[in-house]
Amino acid sequence: MFENYVAVDWAMSNMAIARMTTKSSKITTIDVPSSISDLKAYLKNLQGSICLTFEETTSAHWLYSELREMVDKVVVCDPYRNKLLSEGAKTDKIDAEKLVKLLRADLLKEVFHSGDKFIEIRKIVSGYEDLVKAGVRLKNQKSALFRSQHKCKEEKELDCSSSMFVLEGLNKQIDSYEEEKKRYIKEFVKLENKYSEIRRVRDIPGMGYILAIKTVARIVDARRFKDRNHFLSYCGLVKLDKMSGGRSYGQRNPRYCRTMKSIFKIATLTSYDGDNQFAKYYSYLINDKKIPAHNARNATARKIASVVYGVMKSNINYDPYMYRYKDVIVL
Repeated sequence: MFENYVAVDWAMSNMAIARMTTKSSKITTIDVPSSISDLKAYLKNLQGSICLTFEETTSAHWLYSELREMVDKVVVCDPYRNKLLSEGAKTDKIDAEKLVKLLRADLLKEVFHSGDKFIEIRKIVSGYEDLVKAGVRLKNQKSALFRSQHKCKEEKELDCSSSMFVLEGLNKQIDSYEEEKKRYIKEFVKLENKYSEIRRVRDIPGMGYILAIKTVARIVDARRFKDRNHFLSYCGLVKLDKMSGGRSYGQRNPRYCRTMKSIFKIATLTSYDGDNQFAKYYSYLINDKKIPAHNARNATARKIASVVYGVMKSNINYDPYMYRYKDVIVL
């Protein structure tokens, strides 16, 4: 329990601040021009413990870094879970009032934020992922240009001058993309040498250094997950049961991190090439258990994710003899 509950609806031009206390259900709201110094002064003048919340936006991490030392707890909440804010009239003051009610009732879904050393990795990985998306889009545009004239992209020429003009521009952008990608790869090598956490994850079969860096950037601290099942749910590798009245209504997918699911799916395919526990486990499921290939791949992905979770949570190096291929031991 906190003595003060404060919600901030932050925008570039103005900020709405709503406050409730433990003893009173009355909401005090103000709407003033956005100023981080004024917000800090407001929080400093409050007496007693403070729990602060605001929604996950592009400014969320900056606000978190600026304000986390000013209050007892910061809750950066998931806006997709705040359905109450979409009902009725919508203004900044009304949103802040609804947000502080949800905060006091402990009904907000928190988004993980940290101010530790991994913020450097997270920024670089975010830039790399944006770069790759842009590069894929450029290559798809080039491929579509050749397909429109029923030609292979290995050919150098197109039939009309306008298409050649567009092609030259795409080739320049693709060359620039490849050079920029090499720059990121060099930085990844530096990060790998700098952080032992990345090297631990990299040593796991199927997890190369790029997948390891992306994994560490996303997870940061494995202890933030209650247990292995919560981690697998975050990675989109399990489904949730739908039960009501003692009856089962099937399963549904959780809201998960698509990047993490992609990482473990790629790691599963990569691990097949070597002589390791995951290749043996996949072969065991296919040949001995007669499990369909897609189910065996999913089970192997969960096995790799469990090992990654155990290594990051325990901060020990990967040991293939510790993680048996029939029963994974998670420390």
